[in-house]
Amino acid sequence: MDRMFRVLGFWTGIFAVLFMIGHMESMAILFFGQTAVFVALSYLNLSERVYMYIFAAYLTLFFVGFTYYSTFLMVPGAGH
Repeated sequence: MDRMFRVLGFWTGIFAVLFMIGHMESMAILFFGQTAVFVALSYLNLSERVYMYIFAAYLTLFFVGFTYYSTFLMVPGAGH
């Protein structure tokens, strides 16, 4: 399971670089932070159950945050 957190770190790192190339610096910083957390967690050698709990907590926070943002903060039709 620790290798899957390294895979998550790899993909969030790829997305962070792509956001940086796309001039979305705040999103890139957020994803660089997620990359650091995932890679750091992968080297702790925790049990598989703890890794699943951590991932479930991560998904819960993401879904709550995304729902809050898309419901209350995002302006519909505000494109470039």
